[in-house]
Amino acid sequence: MKLKTKVLLVVVAVHAVFIYLLTKLYTADRTAFFIGEAVLFVSFLLSYWLYQSISRTFDTISSGIETLKDKDFSARLSEIGHPETDELIHVYNLMIQQLRHERLLQAEKSSFLGKLIEASPSGIIIFDFDGLISAINPAAASIFDMKPDEVLRKSLGQIGGRLAEELTMLEVNEAKVVNLDGIKSYKCHSATFTDLGYSRAFITIEELTSEIYLKEKNAYEKVIKMMSHEVNNSIGAINSMLNSCLNYKCQLNEEDQEDYMAALNTSINRNHGLSELMSNFARVVRVPEPIKHTIELVSLLRSVVLLMEAGAKKKQLNWLWDLDVLVFESFADAQQLEQVFINILKNAIEAADQLGTIRIKTLFAEQMISISNTGPGISNEVSRKLFSPFFSTTKNGQGIGLMLTREILYNHNFKFSLQTIGEWTEFKIVIPGREE
Repeated sequence: MKLKTKVLLVVVAVHAVFIYLLTKLYTADRTAFFIGEAVLFVSFLLSYWLYQSISRTFDTISSGIETLKDKDFSARLSEIGHPETDELIHVYNLMIQQLRHERLLQAEKSSFLGKLIEASPSGIIIFDFDGLISAINPAAASIFDMKPDEVLRKSLGQIGGRLAEELTMLEVNEAKVVNLDGIKSYKCHSATFTDLGYSRAFITIEELTSEIYLKEKNAYEKVIKMMSHEVNNSIGAINSMLNSCLNYKCQLNEEDQEDYMAALNTSINRNHGLSELMSNFARVVRVPEPIKHTIELVSLLRSVVLLMEAGAKKKQLNWLWDLDVLVFESFADAQQLEQVFINILKNAIEAADQLGTIRIKTLFAEQMISISNTGPGISNEVSRKLFSPFFSTTKNGQGIGLMLTREILYNHNFKFSLQTIGEWTEFKIVIPGREE
């Protein structure tokens, strides 16, 4: 029961008793009765005024309570003319004004933070209290090659993939660099923030691919240039001396001349081989800028397949052409892309099983070409090192082919990946539209 209702009941009860006494006084003393009626009338007026004052105060307080319940911080209470109540109303209005200011400030900060997260080039993943993804920005969704709606309310384990596996192993406040397939590198950092008094986790993902690539390129360019300079200068002088020594074979006994010439020729040939090795390394450094024009990729692939046919026949490999178009045009350097296809097909033939299959596939809608082979596949350990300078999985390999392939595709701004999916090891190239 509300307090003003109780006051009303008390007033009614008191006046009911007063009226009862007046009825008894009516027969005993008429003068006292009329005086009592006047007093009763005045009492009614005073009670009505008192009730109105109390009711207005209580209504004002109730209105303020409802405003707080509705979280409407824009409404203000009007003073009612009672000093004590007006002082309370003044304090209430100040509190509401402060709350409205704090709410507006919080909304602006929240809006700014939301827009900042959305526009951030770094991937940001925010988890709820159960460890499920509650928010993800477009950059992070793009890294996982998924739409934001497809990952919400899921755990990292449900998303799948190498990057998600690495992120699940991140400790709180830990940062590490994750290398995927030897191509893309990400700096991942796990941290927490406080929400409603409880700790929630978030992860930031920053792509370092271009920075690491430039650092690697600058490093091996300096090494190769220094080695090439020293080796070629030494080889030229040594071969000159060795050729001069050949002129002295006649001064030896006839039975020693053949061994003498064989030793010198072997040394000269070995020096030529070393010079050729340095030339191969130098090719990676001196890859020219692509001279682009419109080329047809399917016919280019067919010509490269004919070139590699002999190596495939030795392993009795089958060719599987899975083409959704017969004409696939691109704006690129024909000679450089031909070298890329040669390197990819050479590696595919070497990695394929005996009697295996080489598959060439196009997806024109996705502007994608892939070259796949059956075989043992690429382990996670090897996958992290692919495309690293001078790394090779073949015996006596120099690791130049994939380096050169990466250099050419980067210069063309083509996206690419090399990974094992099921029974297929696939080199995929995504070709963007023509640059204006």
